[in-house]
Amino acid sequence: MPERQKIALVGIGKIAVDQHVPALAASPEWELAATVSRAGTVDGVEAFTDIDTMLAARPDIGMVSLALPPVPRFAYAQAALRAGCHVMLEKPPGATLAEIHALEALADAQGVTLYTTWHSRMAHAVAPAKAWLADKAITRAHITWREDVRKWHPGQDWVFEPGGMGVFDPGINALSILTEILPAPVHLQSAELEFPANRQTPIAARLQFTGHVTADFDWRQTGPQTWDIEIDTSAGRMALRMGGNVLELDGQSAQGENTIMDEYPALYARMAELVAKGQSEVDLAPMVHVADAMTLGRRIEAGAFNF
Repeated sequence: MPERQKIALVGIGKIAVDQHVPALAASPEWELAATVSRAGTVDGVEAFTDIDTMLAARPDIGMVSLALPPVPRFAYAQAALRAGCHVMLEKPPGATLAEIHALEALADAQGVTLYTTWHSRMAHAVAPAKAWLADKAITRAHITWREDVRKWHPGQDWVFEPGGMGVFDPGINALSILTEILPAPVHLQSAELEFPANRQTPIAARLQFTGHVTADFDWRQTGPQTWDIEIDTSAGRMALRMGGNVLELDGQSAQGENTIMDEYPALYARMAELVAKGQSEVDLAPMVHVADAMTLGRRIEAGAFNF
């Protein structure tokens, strides 16, 4: 078996602990050799509090995975790329589109891999859904993506600060699936965005795209969570449930597995493939839709929100 490549994980928060660390522990390609975080650590792994110190101390580490919030991510990615490391970006890949274009150019100049990950595209039923839709005429599509921000981002005020994306933090997962499975691209026509009176990013959004595609995002749903994409076609109705992990055709379960725990292992396996091939993979289509919504969206004031 080939020796595992060393990787540093930057940002040891909830998503890192829940997904990245278990995925790396099980990975046949990667060995978690260092972490960078102001406070978080991983048992048995060398910990640093700033990336420059880590890069200087561990020249044997050739890959950096960034799981910290999007606003500070650019500087960390830039430092890693300049040090000659391959870089993997948690979704959304950055705070702005321009940042990712700059990182893509830098990665190309350095001859290293840059991978903008979209974990929901790795959900069990996404590839089968894409294959089923490939030759179908779509007459209508609707996304319902409603979850509880207090459950998934407990006390994380950064999600409501500029660059935190608000409800588009989970909503972009739906958009990453949509842009992957549709046979032809769509673009945004209008949006309504609900902003809490005391916050800087939306807590809910309703989107209208070309091709009779609509979306309903809301971060205030308690109880059971809803991550559904329903598509009417010339050959019947297709639905993706549980964030893309379960496929239904005309109301009958057809394929999939109700778990998200295989998504991040698939991302790290894909990163290993890209590095081996000397390629980058930078897809900004989901983020373009969010940027368009922020540009076109009509602002509606909602009640104040506090954790």
